[in-house]
Amino acid sequence: MAKVVIIGAGFAGHTAAMYLGDAIGKEHDITVIHKFDIFGFVPSWVWLGIGAVKPEETTFKLKPVYDKFNVNFVQGTVTSVHPDENYVIVNQANSGGEASVEYDYLVVATGAHMNYDATPGLGPKKFTESICHLDSAIQARDSYLQLVEKMKRGERQRLVIGTGHPMAACQGAAFEYITNIHADLTQRGVRDKAELVYLTNEPALGDFGVNGINVVKPGGRIARGGDLIDAAMDDFGIVKSIRRGVKEVDEKKIYWEDFEGNFGEDDYDFAMLIPQSRGVKFPFFDKNGEDISSKVTNPGGFVLADGIYGLSYDELVKTPDAWPANYQNPQYPNIFSAGIAFAPPGPISVPHVTKNGTSITPGAPRTGMISGVIGRVVALNIIDLIKEGRMTHHERMSEMLAVCIASNGKSLWNGSAIVMIIYPIVPDHTRYDNKEGRDLFVTRVERGLSGAWLKQMVETTFMHKFKGNLGWKYIPE
Repeated sequence: MAKVVIIGAGFAGHTAAMYLGDAIGKEHDITVIHKFDIFGFVPSWVWLGIGAVKPEETTFKLKPVYDKFNVNFVQGTVTSVHPDENYVIVNQANSGGEASVEYDYLVVATGAHMNYDATPGLGPKKFTESICHLDSAIQARDSYLQLVEKMKRGERQRLVIGTGHPMAACQGAAFEYITNIHADLTQRGVRDKAELVYLTNEPALGDFGVNGINVVKPGGRIARGGDLIDAAMDDFGIVKSIRRGVKEVDEKKIYWEDFEGNFGEDDYDFAMLIPQSRGVKFPFFDKNGEDISSKVTNPGGFVLADGIYGLSYDELVKTPDAWPANYQNPQYPNIFSAGIAFAPPGPISVPHVTKNGTSITPGAPRTGMISGVIGRVVALNIIDLIKEGRMTHHERMSEMLAVCIASNGKSLWNGSAIVMIIYPIVPDHTRYDNKEGRDLFVTRVERGLSGAWLKQMVETTFMHKFKGNLGWKYIPE
């Protein structure tokens, strides 16, 4: 009987657990370790952060789902991994004691650890808000609603939303949050009392860490998808503050450096800034007790996979196969990393270093649909290895399609959303003979009310899928 341990129950880990449990849960031992007893649907926390949904509408208990799939569940925090001897140490939430959990195959799907400390003053325990976790999204909602009350009393407020570190990712979440704030304040009748500022480390609006999304317009003209983002910002009256890396925050100001190496600051009354992402926080030890984390992860804590590392950006652009295909660690082939936890070989967007030596470069996105797809690929390969002794599934981000729907208000009657379809996520200039390196027949950026309906449909069907309800496998990741 094989033992499979999955660390993390986000999009990647939970998807992997469902596929593994469905295929081999009765014959083999599948265990998920997660620090919370709930699954959180992170995309809905954009709405939670303005009070448009309730917390309980965005979560559900994990154990009842895993019971359906013959998957064991351990609530706790992994404190170390011992790959020479194939076990992990877990600090269990219920007992408070430590336990050893053995594995034949290990899936690291921990998601991103929010590195607020990389930016002095950043974070929900300091001066800024965050919608990256359930508790912080609730706190952001409460702070935001207090601000709304001030605006109702006629007080003008300045809200700054964006990225809080020069190397931060997830610009899409910040963009979606600020456009939902615009829609919510408009509905509440206080939009004229708010100045909204979008502060981002992107080289251009709509870059989103994927080097932008160019599309074909009627007549064959190539246009920047970012132009639609730009136009939406203008329509919403949002101030655009781009090409800036946040260096520090205090209770009144945000201090930044721009692409040209100039320093500046922004006043704020409310700020929600996405921090830098980091990988695993637990160490890896060999059989002699030596810390071998540097052999398993990169300096950021992301688990090395079957990619090609160390290429310059110019070399990486020409080498789409540098991106991992099956997410298997080269040092320990029975360790896989899924979703945000795997180490990308480099950025997708063009890196930029200021004259002061500061790198201001959006991180490569690996959330949502991307995480789900990788979780499925990893699960199917482990099933292959257990049943046949070989892997048959692979999907590089240079082969992968992604769909992102950024709502601009939750209403199905007067809301809207920007729908972005990207194929492939990482440009492949060896397959596509165009400047973009993408399939321009598939790649699209559209905005409208229909997008709001599509967003709601995706939220509903994904929650249905993640609960393991009837037909879950027919709903794509």
